Amino acid sequence: MKRRMLPFLTVLLCMGSGLMAQEPHLGFGLNLSFPTGDFRNKTYPPDSQVLTTQREGYDVGLGAQFTLSFPVEQNVAFRLNFNGQVTNGTWTAATYERENLQHSIFSLGGDLQLFVNGSASRHRGTYFLGGLSADFERFDRSYGDFNSYYSYDDTTTERKSRLGGNFGLGQSFGFAGARFTLEATFHKTLSGNDAAKGEPPSADFSRVSFGWVF
Repeated sequence: MKRRMLPFLTVLLCMGSGLMAQEPHLGFGLNLSFPTGDFRNKTYPPDSQVLTTQREGYDVGLGAQFTLSFPVEQNVAFRLNFNGQVTNGTWTAATYERENLQHSIFSLGGDLQLFVNGSASRHRGTYFLGGLSADFERFDRSYGDFNSYYSYDDTTTERKSRLGGNFGLGQSFGFAGARFTLEATFHKTLSGNDAAKGEPPSADFSRVSFGWVF
C-alpha cells in the first residue's frame, strides 16, 4: 500500500514546492467528525474465536487541521491540507468482556477549491472543495479506561496507510476585522479496506470544521 501512495505523495510535494512562490492563505481549524457506515456501527457473525455476534463502532471524533491555500486563478485555488483526529469506540459481544477502541488518523492531502461567489485571491465567499489524501491510521484495542495508565498493558495496535478522498462545501467570511471559515466535508477511504483480506473497515466520516484564515 505504501508503494501505491508514493506517486500521489510525489505529485503533492512537487505541486506544493511550485506553489510556494505564490502568496498563500494560512488556515487553522478545529474539527468534529461523525462516523458513517461500517465505521459508525458494524456487526460481525460468530467465528472460531468469538462464538457470539460481535458489534463494534466509533463515536464522534475530535481533531484539527492546518491548511495552505494557493490561488491559481480568480476563483480557483489549490490547497494543501494537514489534519489529524482521534475517535473512540467500543467492541461488544455477549458473554465477552467489552473492549475499548481508539482510531487515530493523520492525513496529508491536496484539495481543489472552487469559489462560486467570491475570490480565491482574497479567500472570501462560498467554495466547493474536493481532493485526495494520504491517510496514516492507527487502530488500538484495549480493556479498561484509555485514560488509565494500567490499561495500556493490554493494548494491541494495528497501523494502516491508505488513500482517501474528500469533498464538501465551505464558507469564508469576515467579522470584526478577522476572517473565519466554516466547512462541511465527507471523507471516504478508497483503498486498503477489503474485509475478505482482513483489512479494517473504511474510515468514512462527515466532518464539520470551524477555523481562521489569514
